[in-house]
Amino acid sequence: MKETSLDFDSLDSLKRVHPGWRLLVADHAPLLISFLHRCFIEPNLRTLPEKDLVYRLEDYLYHLREKKGKDSFKRSAKEYLEEWAADARGWLRKYYPIGDDEPHFDLTPSTEKAIEWVVSLRRKQFVGTESRLMTIFELLRQMAEGTDADPETRIAELEKRRSQLDIEIQNIRAGHLNLMDGTQIKDRFLQMSGTARGLLSDFREVDQNFRELDRNVRDRIATWEGGRGALLEDVFGASDAIGDSDQGKSFRAFWDFLMSPTRQEELTSLLETVFKLPPVEELKPDRHLLRIHYDWLQAGELTQRTVARLSEQLRRYLDDRSLLENRRIMGILKGIEKHAIALRGIQPDGDMMELEEPSPSVELAMERPLFTAPFKPLISDQILLSGDQQFQAEALFNQEYVDKERMKAQIRKALQERKQISLEELVRTYPLEQGLAELVTYLSLAAEDARAVIAESEQQTLLWTDKTGVTRQAILPLILFNR
Repeated sequence: MKETSLDFDSLDSLKRVHPGWRLLVADHAPLLISFLHRCFIEPNLRTLPEKDLVYRLEDYLYHLREKKGKDSFKRSAKEYLEEWAADARGWLRKYYPIGDDEPHFDLTPSTEKAIEWVVSLRRKQFVGTESRLMTIFELLRQMAEGTDADPETRIAELEKRRSQLDIEIQNIRAGHLNLMDGTQIKDRFLQMSGTARGLLSDFREVDQNFRELDRNVRDRIATWEGGRGALLEDVFGASDAIGDSDQGKSFRAFWDFLMSPTRQEELTSLLETVFKLPPVEELKPDRHLLRIHYDWLQAGELTQRTVARLSEQLRRYLDDRSLLENRRIMGILKGIEKHAIALRGIQPDGDMMELEEPSPSVELAMERPLFTAPFKPLISDQILLSGDQQFQAEALFNQEYVDKERMKAQIRKALQERKQISLEELVRTYPLEQGLAELVTYLSLAAEDARAVIAESEQQTLLWTDKTGVTRQAILPLILFNR
C-alpha cells in the first residue's frame, strides 16, 4: 500500500484543510482536547445529546474559570459547541437522530485521530513489546497458511501443531504448568484495551463513508433529470463499491462475528475472568471495558441506521417519481375525456362504423369464480329476551392497555448484565405500574418464552403498590428468565 507523499505542498494543504491539524493549532486546543477526551474517548461514548453535553461543558468551564480567572473562556458552553460543530471547524458532528427532536453530538474521525495522537505523546509507564511481537508472528502465520493452496503443506503444519499440543498436554498431566507472570499479563491487557478502544474509531470512519454516500445520493436525487434506472444504477454502484471495499468487507465480517450470541457470551465471560486477575487489578483498568462489546453494538447499529436511511431515501424517490408519472397519465386521460366531450355533438361526415356494444367485454378464465357449495343456515327457534339486570357500566370503559413490547424490552435490558433473572427481581427493578394486569402479562411472556423456566416446586412472593396506595401481594411459582 503506497503512502501519500509528505512533500511541502501536500503538508501545506493538509494544514489548511484538515480538521485534526486545525484542532492542534487552535487557540483553545487544551480546552477542546481535554473536554472531548473526558466526554467521549475516556468513557467510550459514541454520541451525546445537546442538553447533556452543554451541562458537562458548563461545569467544566466553571472549574477552569476558578483556576484561570473569571475573564478566561468568556463564551457560553452552547456557543463553544456551535463553533466546534460548524463546517469551518469540523471537530464535532451535530445531527438529529431519527424520532428525536433534540440534536446530538459526536466526534468526527479527524478529531479522534488528533486526540489519540496527543494521548500518545504522554510518556507510558509500561511499554509492552512481547505481545505485539507475538501478534505479528500470529498474523504472518495466518496469512501464510490461509493462502497456501498445497494440501500436503497445510496438513503437515496442522500435524506439527498437534504434536506441540500433545507435548503441552503431557507436561500439564505431569504437573508442569507454564503460567504467565504479571508482566506478561499486563502487556497483553494493555494491548487488548488499546485495540478495543480503537474499534470505536474504526466505526466512525465507516459511518462517515456511508454518510458521505447518503449526502451524495440526496444531492443527485435533488438535481436528477434523467430516468430512474440510470439513477438507481449510479447509486447502487456507489453503495456496492463501499460494501465491496476492503473496509466494507472487514466491517461486515466483524459485524457478523459480533452478532453471534455465542461469541457475545464468550467475550463477556473472558472479560470478567481477566478483570479478576491480580496483575490486571493493579493497573486499575477502566470498568467500561467490561461492556465494550455493547459499545461496539451501539456504534455498529448507528452505522446500520445510516445504510437504512440511504434505502429509505431511494424508496421515497421512487414513490415520488411514481406519483408524478401517475399524475401525468391522469392528466393525459383527462385531456382525452375533455376532447371527446367537445366532439360529442359533432357528427362526422361519410360512412360510420357500427358497434354492437359501446365497450368490449373481456372475460378471462382465471377471473371466473370457483364453485362454492351453498351454505345452509341453521335457524334456531329460541327467543332471546332482554335482561333487566342492573350493573355498573363503568367497568366496560375502564379497561387498561398493557404494553407487552415495553415489558419485553425491560426483560432484555435486565438480561444484558446477567444471564438469568427471576420475576421477583424483575418486579423490584421495574415496579408494576398496572398491578395484576401487568403481572399476568409477565406470566404470559414466560409461558411463550422457550428459554424461561417455571419451577412449580418453588415459590416466590411479589409485592407491589396499587393506584390507591394499598400494598398487594401475590405468591407464584418461581419464574426465571434466561438470556
